[in-house]
Amino acid sequence: MRHEVTVADTADAVGSGDVPVLATPRLIAWLEAATVRAASPFTGAGQTTVGTEVRVRHVRATRVGGQVEVSARPLPSTTDRRLTFLVRAVDGAGRLVATGEIDRAVVDRDRFLAQAPDPAADR
Repeated sequence: MRHEVTVADTADAVGSGDVPVLATPRLIAWLEAATVRAASPFTGAGQTTVGTEVRVRHVRATRVGGQVEVSARPLPSTTDRRLTFLVRAVDGAGRLVATGEIDRAVVDRDRFLAQAPDPAADR
C-alpha cells in the first residue's frame, strides 16, 4: 500500500507534534490498514479482525509530498485466533521509515459488537 504524505497527515495537523512531517499516529493507521488486508485470508464468514497490540519504531521523518509504502506479512507464530504481523514502511527512495509488529485477533463480528458498550444506553 503506497501513500503520499499530505498536510493532513503531519504531526502538526493531527496534534502529535508541531512539525510538518508524517505523524506517527497516521503512519500506524497506515500500517494497521496493511494488516487488515493481510489478515483477510485468516477470516471466515461473519468474522473480522481487531487490533490488540502495536509495537512500532518510527525511525525516519517524511516530509509533505513524500511517498511511503507500507507492508505487512504474517509471522509463523500466527494461530487461528491470534495473528502477528511484521510491518514495515519505506520511503520513495527505499529507506526504512518504520518497522515493528502488530497483533490482531480474529473475532465474530456480531458477537464483538454486541459486547461493546453502547454509550447512548448510558445516558
